[in-house]
Amino acid sequence: MELTGTVIALLPEVTGQGKNGTWRKQEFILEIPSQYPKKVCISLWGDKIDQAGLQVNDSVTASIDVESREYNSRWYTEVKAWKVDKAGSSNSAPSNQGNSSLPPVTTFSEDESDDLPF
Repeated sequence: MELTGTVIALLPEVTGQGKNGTWRKQEFILEIPSQYPKKVCISLWGDKIDQAGLQVNDSVTASIDVESREYNSRWYTEVKAWKVDKAGSSNSAPSNQGNSSLPPVTTFSEDESDDLPF
């Protein structure tokens, strides 16, 4: 799943020690534009924090996974980003170069008639 919006807040980085060693987590708030804008708290883990290099007011597209888990008969949900692309970066828009499996794009001008063949 992907969410596109603007980073409105970066929360402090949190570190800890687990059974697999030291871990790092940083959460950010993404505002998704619509008639009623929504805010989503998204987590980045480990090296993805440095790779994303987020700043407040960055326009980004976050590829996310949503996961819930139970602890003491309560359920907790987390939105984890596995990839974050900044708007305007070279990898933010997929390229179709060399991809022959996609059909060519046909564009029509407004002058052409809307006659259907059936």
